[in-house]
Parts: sequence; structure tokens; C-alpha cells
Amino acid sequence: MWEVLETAERVAEESRQVRIERHALVDFARRVAAETIQMPPWDSFHHFSGRDEETVSYLLVLDSINFCFWPERGEARWEMEYQSNSLSGYYGLAAALKKAAESGVPIARADYWAELAPYQLTQILGGKGELPLMRKRSEILNELGQVLQREYDGQALKLVEASGKSALNLVRLLAEKLTSFRDVAEYLGHRIFFYKRAQIFAADLYAAFDGKGWGSFNDMDELTAFADYKLPQVLRHLGIFGYAENLAQKVDQEVRLEPSSPEEVEIRANTIWAVELIRLELVRLGKTFRAFEIDWILWNLGQRTEFRKKPYHRTLTIFY
Repeated sequence: MWEVLETAERVAEESRQVRIERHALVDFARRVAAETIQMPPWDSFHHFSGRDEETVSYLLVLDSINFCFWPERGEARWEMEYQSNSLSGYYGLAAALKKAAESGVPIARADYWAELAPYQLTQILGGKGELPLMRKRSEILNELGQVLQREYDGQALKLVEASGKSALNLVRLLAEKLTSFRDVAEYLGHRIFFYKRAQIFAADLYAAFDGKGWGSFNDMDELTAFADYKLPQVLRHLGIFGYAENLAQKVDQEVRLEPSSPEEVEIRANTIWAVELIRLELVRLGKTFRAFEIDWILWNLGQRTEFRKKPYHRTLTIFY
């Protein structure tokens, strides 16, 4: 068992504020097994696709700054227009970078990202309102460009190639080389690993390239869920998550949870472990799903209005 799943199980066993309701979990697994809930296909509408080096670079840039889309209270949500659609959040970010690539922004040039100024990133993304942590996003892209120049001849392809067709190697490589992918927390004296965005990059490559070429990995079944805001919100709506009263009040009143606080770590780690339990239940029901595929199912459910009756937890962080 690799470090993300192993430490998620440890937290789930010791959690005080978050619990997994087995009966609701089994009920959900049965619905998936009965194919009343299905896995969504790769979204080519919002995502850019070009030459291999451009597509890989696009996904790496996207997943490097794929975090924290919610506005502070009283502030307008960032939104952009794409083909007569008003988009925000992840879809908006994906489409904004797609528009930029199609309009000539050199998406595959590491030297471009290495020198990118915050105002330039604001211009690239466009739209109205502003994403949180914009200066941090530009710094992350600067680091990405510099590391690619220094160690991979300026090519995202060579970074992926260094993984040897192992998704887990790619995840660990990103966490080793780039501080912004080092998604690790402390809980009761133990290091807890999440690697949310690093795992998403591997999964996005797999989906965008249909499991072939640059998306060919020999261990995709080892990836876990991607612990973020939306999955816990969906799991709570489904009754799979139960929160202690104090935590429920904080989440419902949109009180910020501090990064790496016990409550925040418990929410994220239990998300990973709940998805693993769903996967195992599906196996028992004769259905084979990988954890990242269950993640995609849950995340897409979270885009529906009925799954937003209760808010998601709020943590100001670059990791999700």
C-alpha cells in the first residue's frame, strides 16, 4: 500500500470529527453498480488539445494552479466567458488556459512561465473578479518553468518521460521537484500524504491521451481519490460523511478551517478512505472501478445543484 492510502487509513481510524457511514456507502456503491450513476467521459469542450508537447504542457500548467476558486465573503466570484458560456471555478480555469493556448500563448515554453509576472497571468485568465492567491499562482508557474528549464531541457514531456510509465513515480517526482505539489500534512504526530494535484495530473494525462502514448501508465489502479472541497461536500450530501456538531457548524457557517488542522486533515483523509471503501464494495458487487474513476463520478455529481445544499469546507491553500 503506498503512502497516500496508508496514511489516509490511519487518519480514518483515529478521526474524532469525521465519520464514514457504512450503510450509506454501501447504498451508493449499489447505485453505481446498477449503472444508475455513470463515469463521465473526458471533457474535450473545456480542455485544450494540440500537439503532444502542447497538450502535456497545458495539463501541467492547469494542474499546477488548479486550487482555491471560492471568493471571500462579499467579493465577486471570478468568471470568464467561453463560447457564450459564463464559467467559473475549474471549468473556467481550464477554458481560460485553452483560449490562451489557441490565441498564441506559448503554452509549451518553459522560459515563458519562468518569467511570467502576476499581471500577465491575470491578463491570460481574463474574466471579471479575481481568483484568490493570484500572486502565489504566478510564483508556482515561475517555479515550474525554472525546474523544467534546469532539469528537463524546458520540456514537460521529459518530466513525464522520467516517470517510466508509472503514475506513482510521476506523482512522487512532482512532489520532489516542485514545492507546490508537496501536499503533505501533520496529524497526531504523523506525516499524512495527499498529493492531490500531482495525482490529478497523472489522471488527466491518462484521460486526455485515452491511456495511450503520454497517458500510458502501468499503475493507474494505484491512484487514490483527489482530496479537495467538492468530494467531501458530495459525500456529506449522500450521507456517507457525518461531521461532529462543532465541525458541521463551522462548515455550514463557512468558517475557515486552517490548513493542516486536525479537522481539515480528517476531512481530506476520510475522503480518500471513503472512496477506497466504495471501490472495495464495488469489487464485492462484481464491478471494477479504479479510485480515480469513482472520484470523477463524485466530482461530477458535485456540479449538480442538489448536491450544493450544504456548503463545502473552506481552507485557504494552494493544494486544492
